[in-house]
Amino acid sequence: MIPSLQTMAPRNSILHPLLPLLLLSFSIICISVPISSASNLLTINQTLSGDQKLTSKGENFVLGFFTPTNTSNTSSKFYIGIWYFKVSKLKPVWVANRDTPVSDTNSSVLQISQDGNLVLLDQDKSLIWSTNATISYNSTVAAVLGDDGNLVLRDLYNSSKVFWQSIENPADTWLPGGKIAFNRTAGVSQKLISWKNSENPAPGIFSMEIDPVESQYLLKWNGTKTYWNTGSWNGHIFSGVPEMRDSYIYDFDFINNSQESYFNYSLKGGTTIISRFIMDVSGQIKMLNWVDYNKEWTQFWAQPKTQCQVIRLCGPFGTCNEEKGQYCSCLRGFSPKSPEDWALSDYSGGCSRDVQLQCGGNSSTNYVEPDKFLQISSVRLPEDIGQSLQVGSSAADCEQACLSDCSCTAYSYSNNCSLWYGELLDLQEQYSGPDRGGTLYLRLAASELPSNKGKKRTVLVFGVVVGVVAACLACVAVLIWILVWRRRRRQLSTASKLVEGTLVAFRYSDLQRVTKNFSDQLGVGGFGSVFKGVLPDSTVIAVKKLAGIGQGEKQFRTEVSTIGTVQHVNLVRLRGFCSENTQRLLVYDHMPNGSLDAHLFQNIPNHVLSWSTRYNIALGIARGLVYLHEKCRDCIIHCDIKPENILLDDSFAPKVSDFGLAKLVGRDFSRVLTTMRGTRGYLAPEWISGVPITPKADAYSYGMMLFEIISGRRNTEQLEEKEGPAVFFPKVAARKLIEGEVVSLLDPRLEGVGSEEEISRVCKVAFWCVQDDEFFRPTMGQVVQILEGVLEVNMPPIPRSLEILSENEGSIVFFSDSSSNHSSQMKSTASNSSQTKSTSSSVSIHQE
Repeated sequence: MIPSLQTMAPRNSILHPLLPLLLLSFSIICISVPISSASNLLTINQTLSGDQKLTSKGENFVLGFFTPTNTSNTSSKFYIGIWYFKVSKLKPVWVANRDTPVSDTNSSVLQISQDGNLVLLDQDKSLIWSTNATISYNSTVAAVLGDDGNLVLRDLYNSSKVFWQSIENPADTWLPGGKIAFNRTAGVSQKLISWKNSENPAPGIFSMEIDPVESQYLLKWNGTKTYWNTGSWNGHIFSGVPEMRDSYIYDFDFINNSQESYFNYSLKGGTTIISRFIMDVSGQIKMLNWVDYNKEWTQFWAQPKTQCQVIRLCGPFGTCNEEKGQYCSCLRGFSPKSPEDWALSDYSGGCSRDVQLQCGGNSSTNYVEPDKFLQISSVRLPEDIGQSLQVGSSAADCEQACLSDCSCTAYSYSNNCSLWYGELLDLQEQYSGPDRGGTLYLRLAASELPSNKGKKRTVLVFGVVVGVVAACLACVAVLIWILVWRRRRRQLSTASKLVEGTLVAFRYSDLQRVTKNFSDQLGVGGFGSVFKGVLPDSTVIAVKKLAGIGQGEKQFRTEVSTIGTVQHVNLVRLRGFCSENTQRLLVYDHMPNGSLDAHLFQNIPNHVLSWSTRYNIALGIARGLVYLHEKCRDCIIHCDIKPENILLDDSFAPKVSDFGLAKLVGRDFSRVLTTMRGTRGYLAPEWISGVPITPKADAYSYGMMLFEIISGRRNTEQLEEKEGPAVFFPKVAARKLIEGEVVSLLDPRLEGVGSEEEISRVCKVAFWCVQDDEFFRPTMGQVVQILEGVLEVNMPPIPRSLEILSENEGSIVFFSDSSSNHSSQMKSTASNSSQTKSTSSSVSIHQE
């Protein structure tokens, strides 16, 4: 090589004395060198091993070796992955060698091979993983980690020449800007595939992919059986995911052309939220947000909404129960096949029998008791019926048909006989759905169930004892019963029904007695009057006598039973009801601190609510409304949020009351609302315009109430006595918010003591909630996240309705925080709806 270089250069060339330096440089280039810890790229002459990492330029993401979060430090399983740099709890968003971990990171290397592919080699230099891209040999290849979490294999000098990228080869996480596409040319679908369990990133049994026929995404078990879909794309959202309409964080788009079809989502400009969209090991797709103040990932959204909708989740002979912390459990007589997998949330292996079936009942030498059946009530029956027969007119015939077939596992009988063979799948306990719910008879070995002989002997002995005792006590019991029956009958019957968590059907006369004939009135409203009462066990209750409720008794009881199942710490608990003749009454827990309006608008000595208490009250109310809107089986719109309907317990925790009345009387009751004192100022514009009401109507009422929580006054009230005409407080709040003087908005009784940041946050939330167009209002779920500090809220636009109330004083126009300083953010202009609308598009809510 040296002679050739000398031949190429002229004898007197200036390169001649530099030749040793050139040779040294060339020899260095041919040797692989470790990567710099601050680098975001890996070139052909570099390697990554041990604790070395690639870090994106903006320090958003990191690539390196990792071991799954819950695995101990002695683990010998390591993977190459990408995770968030700014998140303290490591959760990979992409994994290269999902199926094949390496055991030694110091001798394993990630590098670019001679053919230009990015490869992982283990300690024996065996190929573990490769990008398997087709690369021209004349390319200078580099792997670059971007701030969007995308690892790109491209030409070092031409960024548009991309050979492979991780965002198009996802694992279980779908990052903004990525796509899960269907390639029409190749007929291949990309898939988002769950981890096997919480500590093993190997592909699991649940996946998400696009439907090649419809414009929708499908969730599948084992790549074959679909158990949930997003619904078709309607041009704006997926029809089965209405929550997309309320997103203030993401922009959505759906691409469908001759080459491919896919959905794309991206963060709105200025949004700094850290989130993960994952195909979880639970079989649900989830959106998780990182909350930095408590260092935890919190679930923002999940589908399917209930865990037990995920098929095959608990495996053979496993049963799902929504009421348990660990959803999966084994049927009686069965135990987990792999307790280790179950501990890692992988239940797919299911359960195995503790005692094998005898099947046959008799042996040539010893008598063996035949198998028996365990009755399991209120269960979702398995989907795959082995056989459905009309074998006879009784359940006994069905039982015998199963018992005579050794492969029969279970049966059910309801007009006809259904038999199941082999493994039982998709069982769900405490099931109340209309589809295939019923009673299952599970086949077990006789030793798994109690013996009838022992039971008969126990019953006989017990009967003798009971008879003797009954004979001795009969006379005494009759005398006592005669003396006290008339006086205590009703009290004892009522008291015996007060079982925790159940609804009591009270008699009207009982409620008359415990309320002293409705003499102690606590309050009155558009739906009726409320009276204080005391039950025989000294429990204090509040009894509401409803006015204008016209349902029949059966309908009323059905409605109340539904409401009675709604339980939340920020909702008033319904204890029971009364439905006799034309009387309709509801019985609630009594709240010792009364309603919020008394503390805000009346000067109660020594009972001024501090700012921290008001902030917690605002947060609690929002949480209660989230439960009504999103967590109940049916969405319940309160329709009458105001301080009078917020009750305070002994620790001043808020309880939303009257939340069931919207369901009882229906949602078309604006006549009742408009005649109620103070309610007129809380009505959303859509009530007046007559358009259908959505949960955003509650958000509007909540926003108007927030202003009153801040000021301690009605929104329309004189600032000082005899000062002149009433002033609309939201208008004053708008000006003070822009001027940065929000503390001056506080209730004067607080003497300016309160967090300026919290007051500003609440004030901004209030203005967002009272937007004229419900589309621009946040959901109550987003309100909770804002008040909890998960999301940051920018400056809102002023609603048109407030501009009208400004009359001749001009209007205040709000700009986003990115616009300019506060001094230039307030303008006095003529009312201009187009200008207001243009500013509304520039504001956003984003995570801190």
